[in-house]
Amino acid sequence: MGTHEAVTARDAVLAPADAARRPLRVRRELLAGLLLFSLYALVTRLPEQGRTAAARAHGEAIFRLEKSLHLDVEPTLNGWLADQSVLRVLANYEYAITYIASALALLVWLFLRHPERYRTARNGFILLNLGGLTCFALYPVMPPRLMPDLGFVDTVLLGRTWGSWGSPLVEHADKFAAVPSLHMGWTLWVGVELARVNARRWVQVVNAAHVLVTLYVILATANHYILDAAAAVPFVAAAVYAADRIGRAPSARVQGPDAFFLAVETPAAPQQAGGVIMLDTERGPVHRDDLIRVIQERLDGLPRFRQRLVRRGRWRRPVWADHDTVDWEWHVPERHVDGMAGLRALVAEIQSEALPLDRPPWRMVVVQGAEPGRTAVVYLMHHVVADGVGIVAQAMYLMEPPPDNLGAKFPRKPFQKALATVVGLGQLATAVSKPEPLPASGTSDRRYGTMQLPLKTVRDVGRRYGARVTDVVLCAVAGALNRVVSEEDGRPGTCRVAVPLMMRPPGSAMVGNHTTAVMVDLPIGKMTEPDRLAEIARRGRVLRSGTRAQAAWFVMWQAGRVMPAPLHARFARMSYSGRFLQGTVSSLPGPDKQLWLAGAPLTAVFPIVPLAPGAPLAIAGLGVDRDLCFGLSLDPGLTDDADALMDAVRDIIEELRDEPE
Repeated sequence: MGTHEAVTARDAVLAPADAARRPLRVRRELLAGLLLFSLYALVTRLPEQGRTAAARAHGEAIFRLEKSLHLDVEPTLNGWLADQSVLRVLANYEYAITYIASALALLVWLFLRHPERYRTARNGFILLNLGGLTCFALYPVMPPRLMPDLGFVDTVLLGRTWGSWGSPLVEHADKFAAVPSLHMGWTLWVGVELARVNARRWVQVVNAAHVLVTLYVILATANHYILDAAAAVPFVAAAVYAADRIGRAPSARVQGPDAFFLAVETPAAPQQAGGVIMLDTERGPVHRDDLIRVIQERLDGLPRFRQRLVRRGRWRRPVWADHDTVDWEWHVPERHVDGMAGLRALVAEIQSEALPLDRPPWRMVVVQGAEPGRTAVVYLMHHVVADGVGIVAQAMYLMEPPPDNLGAKFPRKPFQKALATVVGLGQLATAVSKPEPLPASGTSDRRYGTMQLPLKTVRDVGRRYGARVTDVVLCAVAGALNRVVSEEDGRPGTCRVAVPLMMRPPGSAMVGNHTTAVMVDLPIGKMTEPDRLAEIARRGRVLRSGTRAQAAWFVMWQAGRVMPAPLHARFARMSYSGRFLQGTVSSLPGPDKQLWLAGAPLTAVFPIVPLAPGAPLAIAGLGVDRDLCFGLSLDPGLTDDADALMDAVRDIIEELRDEPE
């Protein structure tokens, strides 16, 4: 059905960040901790003799700087504590235990109670420690307690505190790990994460007290200078910031393939896709309030339904930002029409208007009056959000029961993909030519048509002629253009169409564009339909080899990654326009069983496909249960009668079915 990769509905309904993340596993988290400890152990094994002189020089330099800044409070604090036998021991144990206990307790609590925050917090903790270890290795600093000639007292040795820093139990610890103070860094990091999960106030107050106590202890026990503690602040800030950047959903910044459809959009060619969902409401009506209730119940699983684009200048791609207020009056209005002709006119009208990007780029219009006992829902979403399969998946997320799958898996190994890309690039390089144009008005005015056929009919035609469903659809479109658009009106001998192919990885989220397209020149001159189908099946082999699709996807993805935003936009507008194609013909997988929306069963879903700039034709067939539902978007410069073109598509398929053998 024109797709190379499967997307399971269960995985498709995940938000982008969730889809990219694996489930939390205790074993994996413990392994990460062991690896971090192993790195620390490597630092402790650095030759001590070569570091001692440098560490002492660095420690003395820090102490001189503190003196010049009148910050040298350590000797006073250390001298007083050394004379307090009980407090001295308590301080030593506080130094040895509480910073570790508080950090581990926070990680365990986040793991159990706030898994959505745990990964980012854990990443920040790892980065903080990696930064500290790097500094320890490159800039060793001797702590004050190891320099008694400067007037400091080692409270651990004086109090013979078992297990504390510097005692025999941890004698292999890095003696020169003073800058930054990770004791201070860990306690500050705990405070940051408690604040970010809105922990109870008393918990944050206790932690604030712990930070102050830790600051006093590291100075009074002569384990750190005050500048060591100050150095921990930028290390924590940098680690938290970097972890947030790493943990941010991949789709927070508009990716290259998604930005492609922002760049190509023009006032005459809005880039929104969707469908007309037909509901059987004979047992009870469905109104906008019913649909709003369903959307509200599942809004958490539809990230783009509550996000808008924020532009950041010409040289930077937009980002997705939360948009807390949903304008239900605009997003989900209700309209009344007079019959299916009125519904198609309404769809053409809505499709002609670009979705504003100062709000979440989607709309679902409830339409009454199209047919007796039927309610229609016109669903549109900007192409920057997702490709056809992704948009179908988002609509299906609102339905019951959850579908099992969309499409079929088409696995490729890395070597095969690389080889296919190389071969495909060569094919693309030798197949560049300018297509013959179809008549077009070049305005945003649209005509919209629908048709519904038994899927079995189309499959039977394909089997009879040794062709695929996509070939049959392409043949029907080509034959319909021959019958509806005359040579006098400007019909050329061939029509180049883009056939979208999904490169969506299995289990990927339902947002993001994973679509490439392969160009096929359709013969639309006079010939018999069996001959036309045979020729299209021959030309359509490029759709099944996978090489051009893989190469086109490689170019589209890599162009978005390596090109600056303005250059990428120019590339998109050049490659996706009437200069290179005259239409889009798509065959999409859909639900293969009965679905329900807002308590009403679906009877059909007619796709809405945007026109490429300068291209007058876009048609898609969507498999829904046992039917193939077509949606046709037309520039009226090609023909003012979308129904006539749809009727011709139906006639050709039925003629192929009834053709005597």
